[in-house]
Amino acid sequence: MSAVPPPRTDDSRPAAARSGRRSVAAALLLGALGATVVLLASGRTWARGTADVGGGSLPLAADGRMVTGVPAALAIVGLAALVAVFAVRGKGRLLVAGLLALSGLGAAVAAVAGASDRQALDHEAARTTADAAATVAGLTHTAWPYVTACGAVLILASGLLALRFGRSWPAMGGRYERAGGPRTGRPAPVDPDRPEDLWKALDRGEDPTRRGEGPTH
Repeated sequence: MSAVPPPRTDDSRPAAARSGRRSVAAALLLGALGATVVLLASGRTWARGTADVGGGSLPLAADGRMVTGVPAALAIVGLAALVAVFAVRGKGRLLVAGLLALSGLGAAVAAVAGASDRQALDHEAARTTADAAATVAGLTHTAWPYVTACGAVLILASGLLALRFGRSWPAMGGRYERAGGPRTGRPAPVDPDRPEDLWKALDRGEDPTRRGEGPTH
């Protein structure tokens, strides 16, 4: 006589749900934080120098948006993609997640490329001195381009999380569709002799007069 094996407990579903919630929270946090860092750091001074004016020198400074507007623009794209990830499903979600990752990558590359730029200050020197041949002297760069790049990497990480775990994330309106949306199953029968059935049908948005009339005698 063989013993009946004990019932198996499956913990894979709760574990998957917890993992999905953690990945959603991490992606939202990284994406929002990264975009905020990029937008703030892009407005800081990236380069300083001087221009010769009338035998003296005029201090000049260029912020990130003067050097390149790409990181700030891609940060805004990344924020929009981060929201859109939860509004689409299937292949559309993968495409939006890819856009999110690419916006972070592009912002990081643009920030690093602008870390040693001098064209913005040369242009400012020419404008200030009204001499098209004027160039900036004593050029120095700050660490803000690299701070911008770090923020962009956070956006990239958010996009990679969406690509890896996005299939299991909920979508906007998903709860409504499960709980309050129209049901596709067969509706419950309505007995015209029972007022409670008529009221339940009306509450579901059905017309009980168009259903079966019940048993005929």
